[in-house]
Amino acid sequence: MPQNESRPSPHRPWEDGWAPDTTRAPGTRRLWLAGALAVATVVACVTAIALSDRPGDEASRRTTATAPTGADARRGPGLISFATPSTPSTPATTAGAGPGGGPSSSTSPSPTPSPAVRHSTTATPSASSPARPTPAAPAPASPRRSLRSVNYSDRYWHVSQGLVRLDRAAGGDARADSTFTVLPGLADRACVSLRTADGRYLRHRDFFLRAERDDGSSLFGRDATFCARPAPAASGAVSLESVNYPGRFLRHQDFRLRLDPYQDSDLYRADSAFRFTSPLAG
Repeated sequence: MPQNESRPSPHRPWEDGWAPDTTRAPGTRRLWLAGALAVATVVACVTAIALSDRPGDEASRRTTATAPTGADARRGPGLISFATPSTPSTPATTAGAGPGGGPSSSTSPSPTPSPAVRHSTTATPSASSPARPTPAAPAPASPRRSLRSVNYSDRYWHVSQGLVRLDRAAGGDARADSTFTVLPGLADRACVSLRTADGRYLRHRDFFLRAERDDGSSLFGRDATFCARPAPAASGAVSLESVNYPGRFLRHQDFRLRLDPYQDSDLYRADSAFRFTSPLAG
């Protein structure tokens, strides 16, 4: 019959000397660890709150709350904002091109802008343009005159398709389009304005001389007023200087009349010299 060995008693130590601890309930170590973790979490939260409530931050918040409201404050905290409407500016009325030379876009304020000239451009006279200080030449005695080129003595000012060109004298209507009434200047009565037979005036726009109807604006009056100066290229000839572009004179180029800054050259002086002659049209 086999001999059964009995289990060691729980109240007796094992052979290696260890005996189970019966003085505490099972799971007590885990409870201590969980409690320590909870305490550490609470301490960290309290520290973070204390740091966020520092006096400097409170003062900063008070300063921000009392600071003047700017554009961002006016828009409010929302994600969608609307810009403050800007005051519309008055469009500048212009005639002519920039003082750099050929037709270009530049601006010049006009006290009485007119819809008829909103498409044109005017620039402030260039300070670098070497104006030629010369006395005014006497206006022609007869109110109706024609203008002849000095260096192309067989060509006269002639209105063709709204522009003024240098053309040879012809008969009929062509002579009438080369005859102008000389009047006191629309912008300066000491200077002259030239009116065509059909009532249009010669004025510069985009720096080219044109025949257009007077729209009554001060800008048109300045564009259509020129001061006669004695031309050094020929005795008795005149050069016509713009009133609103001092230092720029009418000269022909490719047989078209245009407003160009004065140039110290014989060619420019000859191209800008003209003679008032008897009217081609009777």
